[in-house]
Amino acid sequence: MFALSSGMPPAAIAVVRISGAQAGEALRALAGRLPSPRRATLADLKSLAGAPLDRALVLWFPGPATATGEDLAELHLHGGRAVVAAVETALATLPGLRRAEAGEFTRRAFLNGRIDLAEAEGLADLLAAETESQRVQALGLASGHVSRAVAGWQDRLLTLMAGAEAELNFADEDDVEVGDAVARRLIAGMGGLADELGGWLARPAAEVIAEGLSVVIAGPPNAGKSTLINALAQRELAIVSPVAGTTRDVIETPLALDGIAMRFSDTAGLRGDSVDTIEMIGIDRAKAAVEAADIILWLGPPHDVPDHPRAILIAAQADRWKGDAAAEAAAARCDLMLSAATGEGMDRLHRLIVEMARTLLPREGEAALRQRQRAALGEARDWLRIEAGSREAGDLILLAERLRLASGALDRITGRAGVEDMLDTLFGRFCIGK
Repeated sequence: MFALSSGMPPAAIAVVRISGAQAGEALRALAGRLPSPRRATLADLKSLAGAPLDRALVLWFPGPATATGEDLAELHLHGGRAVVAAVETALATLPGLRRAEAGEFTRRAFLNGRIDLAEAEGLADLLAAETESQRVQALGLASGHVSRAVAGWQDRLLTLMAGAEAELNFADEDDVEVGDAVARRLIAGMGGLADELGGWLARPAAEVIAEGLSVVIAGPPNAGKSTLINALAQRELAIVSPVAGTTRDVIETPLALDGIAMRFSDTAGLRGDSVDTIEMIGIDRAKAAVEAADIILWLGPPHDVPDHPRAILIAAQADRWKGDAAAEAAAARCDLMLSAATGEGMDRLHRLIVEMARTLLPREGEAALRQRQRAALGEARDWLRIEAGSREAGDLILLAERLRLASGALDRITGRAGVEDMLDTLFGRFCIGK
């Protein structure tokens, strides 16, 4: 198979990748020879009819130590549209060669054991990363951070399983540990591993990083919510009006602050005296958004702030009430004074949001798990938990079965078992040529 693996032309250079058993023959057909392995070589490319195509750098990577685990060739062409089209047309005429499907190069790498499923998911996220936090998180997955952790857990499980099997099958041997001591050792080992898996599950989910943290601007009508989201977005996103109830629905915009993806939402003013049916629907949606928010920017009275673990209390519209003793006394109970209209306090608000957002992200060196990975890890943890005094605690056969089931759950994270139903969905996320 072959495909353009670089960006769409025109560009300075275009990279066409060929993978499979006939990759060497395809390279020889166009370049006239097979260059030394893993060494860039200048060659004049020609079609089967002898027509010149391009003068390019060609590279030859014999398998299996390649990106796909197969023989692999790369053509580094001049990046014009006509050049790329001519080379692709020439490749398509070669026998046994076809255009690659979306994600097929990465899928072959997975099937040939060059990467596991967690690394493939990380690569998909890396290609889609738009912010620094997304890049760092995806790079950790793609470079095998999670896979190495799973391998370590599997090694510990194998040790525990070996102990259980030794007792079950060789208890009559003199050098085999027997009796309750084996069960106690297994339960202690299973409990320690379950606690470690629980620590990983307590980390933020990868979807939070990929989709962006939800930051909801909330408060009563005419509190300055729409003016604030317009100032944050630096464009007229929401209608600003002195008429109460102007904002009827949740207005959302994606933003990145200090490399952290976020979704800011302007909501309807919260009040209970509206007789407008449409406005009441908007208020219900605003309440739902507040409940689901990761961070709340509250522009109302401090005593009315919703019960939320991460709320920033803002004394908004400072340009209007400065000098009013009562208003200034109320503002002193907030986290900051702000005027979105004049820009006062916007830098401090930026810092407060970023500081709070960082508490929701993995610490440096940690990796977050995707929903699929979290489900498998949670299942493994549940199999490893044994209630003290239960019948299972003294039954080696049941303990051995729990260890086997926990190992199977961990296998699903890296793709060693039970993943056929998700492969098409995963690799369909990749572009052609990747």
